[in-house]
Amino acid sequence: MKIIKLNAIDSTNTFLKNMVSKVVVDDFTVVVAKTQTKGRGQMNSEWVVEEGKNLTFSVFSRFTDLDVENHKYLNFCISLSVYEALKELDLPSLSIKWPNDILSGNKKLGGILIENTLKGSKIVSSVVGIGINVNQDSFSKSLPNASSVKKILGKEFNLEILLESILMRLKNYHTILERKEYSLLEEAYLKRLYKKNVPTMFKNSQNILFMGKIIGVSKSGNLQIELENETIQEFGLKEVSFATL
Repeated sequence: MKIIKLNAIDSTNTFLKNMVSKVVVDDFTVVVAKTQTKGRGQMNSEWVVEEGKNLTFSVFSRFTDLDVENHKYLNFCISLSVYEALKELDLPSLSIKWPNDILSGNKKLGGILIENTLKGSKIVSSVVGIGINVNQDSFSKSLPNASSVKKILGKEFNLEILLESILMRLKNYHTILERKEYSLLEEAYLKRLYKKNVPTMFKNSQNILFMGKIIGVSKSGNLQIELENETIQEFGLKEVSFATL
């Protein structure tokens, strides 16, 4: 595993993708930055962190036979890797908020951005960006649900050790994915899914409130919510959110 350490970069995902486009990059090449000036989350949302306080890194990985239709299992692998590494720190009420935010209680500790390269019906490689709030003390008022490991547990943590823990689990789950042990991945992910089977108020993209409960993730990777009339509706990214009352 090759690890490239940088002080400041616009985005570790962008840096790694540029590398891949110009040279042959070893499998499991990792780019870590002390700070990102233009970090990105899902759907091009901004990810802002304090310099040297958090983990911001990207990982390049190749696949031998991963169908595009099975992309949700790649997300499960990465989410579970981060979840399990943080679970070792004894964070309370840890869960995965669909598709891949990591929560402690209702506080967001981290997020994941997966960018795939396709060839026909196959995913041939991915650049996976991971951001974890570790030792940051304060957050913008525009992010009321953001928190950090330090804020929750009251002590600082070694970034290098946490990085190694996540990478070790990523390699393990990558092997499980290559073996196509999809049911194992799905069971593990759903077991840790935030608000699964809990009646909850949601809001759709038209700002309409409705009651339902999360029951799973569809084959295409959409969130499945069972409505009060017992029908099941699917939602993609940014099509549904938890309502704040």
